[in-house]
Amino acid sequence: MSVSVNVPDELCDEARSIAEAERVSVDEVFASALACHFAAWRRLRERASRGDRHKFLAVLEKVEDIEPEEYDRL
Repeated sequence: MSVSVNVPDELCDEARSIAEAERVSVDEVFASALACHFAAWRRLRERASRGDRHKFLAVLEKVEDIEPEEYDRL
């Protein structure tokens, strides 16, 4: 399958460098990067599906309501 996308020059240059160093095509570099990114999204979705809002709120109830340290303020 062929797909056209607009990629920032910096990413394209980096993909070319990686492809050259690894002796693979630029297409393979982009396909591999996408596969890794999609896998990360799948893992994140799976972990999020195990979350429980009620448990989360119960934990938050245990946290003290105090002002942050000066170095934590924006």
